[in-house]
Amino acid sequence: MNKTFLIIAIALLGLSAGFVANRLMTQPVAQSTNVETGTPSVAPAFSLKDLHDKVHSSQEWQGKVMMVNFWASWCPPCVREIPAFIKLQAAYEKQGLVIIGIALDSKQNVADFVDPMDINYPILLAEKEGVALSKTYGNRLGVLPYTVIVDRTGKIIYTQRGELTFDIAEKVIKPLL
Repeated sequence: MNKTFLIIAIALLGLSAGFVANRLMTQPVAQSTNVETGTPSVAPAFSLKDLHDKVHSSQEWQGKVMMVNFWASWCPPCVREIPAFIKLQAAYEKQGLVIIGIALDSKQNVADFVDPMDINYPILLAEKEGVALSKTYGNRLGVLPYTVIVDRTGKIIYTQRGELTFDIAEKVIKPLL
């Protein structure tokens, strides 16, 4: 009896694994996605509110080098990288860089955090829907911080899961300006 049960269980497990593998292999892949990384080739469009409830669209920054940073005030590596981003924005804004901070946090938490930081780039509010948006940018694991660098044509050039340093960001950004 135990041997028969084991054989049936193994057979069902094998069938299930085969079915899942077949479904994964036959799912259509969007043409604008890098199959190896899951990151789209072209930055997806978005519209989000800022702290003053003004809606901003990614189209607003078309033709600029965009650094899109998904972050939260409760995330220590997110907080650590913000001074580098302030410095980058100040250094390269006139050459066409715009850093866009997309907060996966409540409006009140973001406002309390941003005001004393003197952030010089747009901060947009995404709260829970920001996780889904970050996934459309290739953040399959939902890691924070997550940063995407987009060239002037809208093509995603670089992604970073985890903290991004000034030096690494500058090396990626400078040739795009």
